[in-house]
This record gives sequence, C-alpha cells and structure tokens, in this order.
Amino acid sequence: MRTVAHCHVLAFRLGEHVAAQQRVLAAAVRRDSERGSVTIEQVIWAVAVIGIVGIVVTAITNYVTAQAGKIR
Repeated sequence: MRTVAHCHVLAFRLGEHVAAQQRVLAAAVRRDSERGSVTIEQVIWAVAVIGIVGIVVTAITNYVTAQAGKIR
C-alpha cells in the first residue's frame, strides 16, 4: 500500500514539475515573441530614412543641374 502512495506522490510531483516547466517555457516564448518586431521596426525606419535621403539628393541634384545650365 505504501508503494502505491509513493507512486501517487511521485506522479503528482512530476506533474507539478512538468506544469512549472511549461509555464517557464510559455513565459520565454511570450518574451521572445516581441523580439523580432524591434528588428523589423528598425529596418522599416532605415528604409524610410534612405528613401527620404534619396529624394532630397535627387531634388538637390536636379536643382543644381538646372542652375548650372543657366550659367553662361
């Protein structure tokens, strides 16, 4: 009878341990799920800044070329 009780307690503790490990893993997954969004946001900002710089450089180049054409 004691062996059955020991097995029951062991199974209960094992179940608690597995549940605790699942909670730890779930917390880690939630914490890591936001990790990639920062990288994506940085890439989007970098592309936007590069695009704006490209537009400004094109505008300045066109203006300077137009003004240089007016020089005699």
